[in-house]
Amino acid sequence: MGGGCRETKTLLLPCWYDLLLLFFSFLCADAGGRSCFVRADDPAAVLDRSDDPAAVLDRSDDSSSLPSGRDTFRGTQSQRWRRLLQLFGLMQSQEETRLAEMAAEKVRHDIYWKVKEIEAKRKMGEEYRENLKQQSQIEAQRLRYEDELAKKRKQFCSNFDTSFSCGSAGGLRTLLTDRSKLVMGIGGVTALAAGVYTTREGARVTWGYINRILGQPSLIRESSMRKFPLPGLKALKPSSASLSGGAGFENVILHPSLKRRIEHLARATANTKSHDAPFRNMLFYGHPGTGKTLVAREMARKSGLDYAMMTGGDVAPLGSEAVTKIHEIFDWAKKSQKGLLLFIDEADAFLCERNSTHMSEAQRSALNALLFRTGDQSRDIVLVLATNRPGDLDAAITDRIDEVIEFPLPGEEERFQLLKLYLNNYMLKDDDKSSPWSTLLKKQPKKIHVRDISDDLLRDAARKIDGFSGREIAKLMASVQAAVYGSPDCILNPQLFSEVVEYKIAEHQQRMKLASEAAA
Repeated sequence: MGGGCRETKTLLLPCWYDLLLLFFSFLCADAGGRSCFVRADDPAAVLDRSDDPAAVLDRSDDSSSLPSGRDTFRGTQSQRWRRLLQLFGLMQSQEETRLAEMAAEKVRHDIYWKVKEIEAKRKMGEEYRENLKQQSQIEAQRLRYEDELAKKRKQFCSNFDTSFSCGSAGGLRTLLTDRSKLVMGIGGVTALAAGVYTTREGARVTWGYINRILGQPSLIRESSMRKFPLPGLKALKPSSASLSGGAGFENVILHPSLKRRIEHLARATANTKSHDAPFRNMLFYGHPGTGKTLVAREMARKSGLDYAMMTGGDVAPLGSEAVTKIHEIFDWAKKSQKGLLLFIDEADAFLCERNSTHMSEAQRSALNALLFRTGDQSRDIVLVLATNRPGDLDAAITDRIDEVIEFPLPGEEERFQLLKLYLNNYMLKDDDKSSPWSTLLKKQPKKIHVRDISDDLLRDAARKIDGFSGREIAKLMASVQAAVYGSPDCILNPQLFSEVVEYKIAEHQQRMKLASEAAA
C-alpha cells in the first residue's frame, strides 16, 4: 500500500504542474489572444513567439492576419482545455486507485486481526475445555473417595452398634435412665480429669524444684560439684576437687616464671578460703591453645575449690533468658561448701564493650546482670575470665579483675617438654587401668613400637615448630600417632616422625598466611 501511494504522488506532481501553467497562461493572455507564458518544451510556441521586430511589425500592420490569429488562439485554447480535462480525468482515476488500495489494505488489516481474535478465542476455548475436563476428573475422584469413606464409616458404625448392643447397651440404658448413677458417672469422669491435670502440673512443679536443688544450670558445660546436696549422699563419681592432696601442676607445661606465679595464686586461693577472706578474680589472656582452661582447672583442684566452666558464646543465643540464666549460675554456685571457681571461656563474646554497635540489648542486659553479681568481693566464687582479645572487654569488667596473667606461646624448652609429654601419652604409655575382662571383651589395638626417637630428635623438632601453641603440639603428636597406625607394622621411626613434623610446619605457615591476609 505504501508503494502505491508513492507512485501516485509521483504521477500527480507533473499533472498539477501542467495544469497550473495552462491556467495561468489562459489568464495572462495578451490582447492579441496570445499567452504571455510560453512552455519551454513547446516548439510551436517558441516559434510563434519570435522576438524579431520585423515580424512583430508585420503582424501588427497586417490586418488581414487577425482572423487567422484569432482562430489559431481559439484552437490553442480548446486544445489546452481538452488537455486540462484529460489531466483532471487522470487525476481522478489516480485518486480512485489510491482510495481503492487504501480500502484493500484496510480490509486486509481487518481480516488479519479477525483471524488473530478467532485464534485467541479458539485457544481460550481449548484451555477452558481442558480445565473442565480436569475439574470433572478431580470431582469424580473426590466423589469416589467420599463414597468409599461413607461405606467404611457405615460398616464401622454397624460393627460398633452390634458389639455395643451385645455388651453394654443395657448398662448405658440403665445409666441414662437412672439419674443418681448418671450424676455419679459425670462426677467420676470430672474427678479423673482433674486428677490427671493435677498430677501432671504437680510433677512439673516438683521436678522444677528438684532440678533447682540438684541440677546444675544449663550454661555450665563442665563442673566438679556433687549432684546431691545432702552430706550423706555421694556423687556417682569423685570430683576433681577431692584430689587436691595430690601433686600440683606436674602435667602443666609452662614457662618457669609463669608456673611459679600460678602455683602462688593457687596457694593464696586455698589460704583465702581457709581464712574466710574474699576471693580475688583473675583474667587469663593469650593465644588460643596456650593452656588457660587447663590451668584454671588445675588451680581449682590445687586450691581445693569446686570447678565449673561456661562459654561466653552460649549466652547470646539465650536472648531475653540470658539474665535469668546468669542469676541461676551465681545462685547455684553459692551451694558449694568449698567455694567455686567459675571459669568463663571466650569471655569477650558477651562481656565486650557496652557501647559496641553490634551488641544486642539482651547481651547488654546479661552483662549488666553479671556486673551486678560481681560488684562486691565474694567469699563463694572465684571468677576467672579467659579471652584472646582482652582489649574488647568492658571497662567495668576489667575493673573487677584483681590478677591479670598473660599466657604466651611456649618457648623452645616448653615445646620440647610438650613433645616428650605427648609422645609418652600417645605412644609409650601402656594402659595399666584396663581390666582383664576388657582384654577378653574388646579387641585390643596394636601396640606402637618406638625406635630411635631420641631427645636430640625431639629438640630439633622443638626448634622447628617455633610459634606452635600447646594445642597445636598436641595435634602434631596426634598426627604422628595416626601416621603410625596407618603404617603396616605400627613402628615409629625418625623418618616418619620428621615427615609428619615437616608437613605440620607447612600447614601452620599456610594457616598463618591466611590469617594475615584476612586481617589485612
